[in-house]
Formats: sequence, structure tokens, C-alpha cells
Amino acid sequence: MNPQSTPDHHDTEEPAPTTVPQGIPALDESTRPPSAERPELLIITGMSGAGRSRTATALEDLDWFVVDNLPPKMLSALARMMTASGGAVHRLAAVVDVRSGEFFADLVSVLGELRTQGTDYRIIFLDASDAELVRRYEQVRRAHPLQGDGRIMDGIAAERKLLTDLRERADVLIDTTDLTVHDLARTVREKVAGEAERPLNLTVLSFGFKYGLPLDADHVVDVRFLQNPYWVNELRHLTGHDAPVSQYVLDQPGAREFAERYVEALVPVLDGYVSELKPYVTIAVGCTGGRHRSVAMTEVIAEKLRARGQQVRTLHRDVGRE
Repeated sequence: MNPQSTPDHHDTEEPAPTTVPQGIPALDESTRPPSAERPELLIITGMSGAGRSRTATALEDLDWFVVDNLPPKMLSALARMMTASGGAVHRLAAVVDVRSGEFFADLVSVLGELRTQGTDYRIIFLDASDAELVRRYEQVRRAHPLQGDGRIMDGIAAERKLLTDLRERADVLIDTTDLTVHDLARTVREKVAGEAERPLNLTVLSFGFKYGLPLDADHVVDVRFLQNPYWVNELRHLTGHDAPVSQYVLDQPGAREFAERYVEALVPVLDGYVSELKPYVTIAVGCTGGRHRSVAMTEVIAEKLRARGQQVRTLHRDVGRE
């Protein structure tokens, strides 16, 4: 046997094992991993009485993690909580102001540390006229944190001097002199958070009057003007979720017209709630026991609201009571 004709298995190149199941295409090697959410740090400061706490509340409503009256030296540690991946906190707002007393003097050096460690931040400065600040302090009958034994104006003057450099470094300056609390919240949404108005969260809730009104109802609708399916033997054991009951209720004269006109009447009301930053609205629809008429009408009202672009959920409080 010619040794040259015998293949050497050590020299034979075996195919690489399959690592991707058949039928599933391999990912392109050039595909980039999804980018992580970029952390955001807001430093809220400014004049006492100018609306820092209201600003913090507005950011909390937008799902920011907010820390109030934070000593500046703790900013670096908090900033490290925000990791580019795997962390729960990506949007942090810290209220830092003269209430921290002697610790407030550390703020300038801490801002330098944040830049050194690669943390981007924005400074939001709240201000108002001296006359408006005095008026607000007199309303709440509280002393200015820097007035000591002096007058409110002494505290305001001292604070203005202390914050001069910080005001000049601010990324966003908000003068709240002529702003209502709702105006300030809108300004924070637009200038600070960069978010448009959030949609309403509507709940349409059925209930039985004999069990009491829902405590959190913004609107109460009484559908006891419709004939009660309870008195129909074939329908008594069913609920408004069942097609025979729903049809019985909605086919009565005026039922569907009522639902349509009620939703039409709600349109300017809901627009007003959006304008006034009232995000949660409960519409309670009641009948005697909360089992038949109110359930059917709740579902049709919710359906018509959804058709108008509203975000709606339905709840039925008393269906299981009878």
C-alpha cells in the first residue's frame, strides 16, 4: 500500500461545529448593541420661595428620582448611582440650596468633581422679584433661612449675593414672579424635562348606589333611568358583561344616545383637565346594585372615549356583591 495514498486524519480539516440552529439567521457581526439610556442629572437651586419644591414635585410627576435639600458633597455619590446600563436611576434631580447651611459652600468644588468624573449636569435656577418673595413668605409666615434676627429683605439680599455666580452658571433660568403653580409645572415640562403634555389616565368605574358613592369619583353618572334587567328572570343571574344584558340595556330608547352625548359633553372637560395638569380622572357610572346597567354603560362609555384617542381602563366595583 502506498503510504502517500493514505490520507492523514491529522491533516484533514474538519468543518466548524454549527452554533446557530438551522432556520435562524446569524446576527450580522457589525450590528451594534442597543444604546443605553443616557443618564440625566438636574441640579435645582435658586432663591428661597421661588418655587424649587414645586419644580421638584413636577419632576417627580414625570418619574424623575428627586432628592430635596441635599448637601452638595453628596451629589457625587448620587451621580454614581446613575449607571449607563443596569441601573434603575437614569433621571436624577437634586434640590441644593442655602438650607444646607455651611455645606452649601462646597457646591462649586463639587460641580468641578462632577465634570472630572464625566457626569453631565444641568443647573436649573428659580428666581422671583423681591416683592413677590416677600409676599410669599408673609403668606406662609415662615422666616427666610438667611434672615437670622433681621428682616425678610435682609435674608433675600444675603441670598442674592451668595447665589450670584451660580445664577450666571445656570443652564435654565425660570422667573416665577408671575407664574401660577400650574404655569410653573408646564414650564418645567417644556424647558427642563422636554416633555409634551401627558395623556390623561381615565378610569370608568361601575358601582351600585346602595353600596355608596366611590370616594375618588370626579364625575358621577346615574343610569337608573333605564329599565333594570334584574326584574327579567332570564337576565337576573347575568351581569352587564354578558351580551344579553348589554343588549337589553343599550337597546332601550335613549341609552346609546345618552352615552354618545355624555362623551361629547366630556370633551371640553377632559381638555381642561389636561390644561390644568390633572392626570388622573375617575368617571363613576352607577345603578342600583352595580351589576347590570352600570356595567353595560361603563363599557360603552369607555369604548367611545377610546375611539376619541383617550387612554381608558374600566373597573367594576360591585359586580360580585350580589
